[in-house]
Amino acid sequence: MTWLEDAVTAVAKEATAIRALFPAAGRRAGRDNADEARAALLLALSGESLAKEVAGLYHHGDNDEKRAVLKTLPSLDVGDGCVELLRDALRSNDSRLIAAALGPYSRHLADAEWRQGVLKSVFMGLPLSSLHGLDERADAELARMLGGLRDEREAAGRVMPADAVALLERLA
Repeated sequence: MTWLEDAVTAVAKEATAIRALFPAAGRRAGRDNADEARAALLLALSGESLAKEVAGLYHHGDNDEKRAVLKTLPSLDVGDGCVELLRDALRSNDSRLIAAALGPYSRHLADAEWRQGVLKSVFMGLPLSSLHGLDERADAELARMLGGLRDEREAAGRVMPADAVALLERLA
């Protein structure tokens, strides 16, 4: 814990210190504590360059570091300034990044982008219960898209995940 306390203090004093400390969090804090350590470092950032620093950490990080950034975004004072990070994550094939991108910060995604993320989640077999705001944002257009995916799957002899079928039924 001494390392983390010192690291948080260093980042609070000089934001650019996070560039070396953030990648080291996995080794220094341990695998089980890495996400919490990365979040603490991100929360120590402030100022006008916050969104830029966060984006830099995301783009230069491995997938664990990217996931930590995505999961911490709702707690950072970046407004909608990091939406591009969600878009990037939704283009990936890493289910952990996609799930993190569709967390609470996804409220900043445009409806069409959010729907595409939901569809990709269904396609990848991610549990829809993990998607933030699903009940509030699901609409007729999402139902149309899910219906099309269901038709494609049935034509290929495959089935839709049960939670996607249940959502489709609720939306019908």
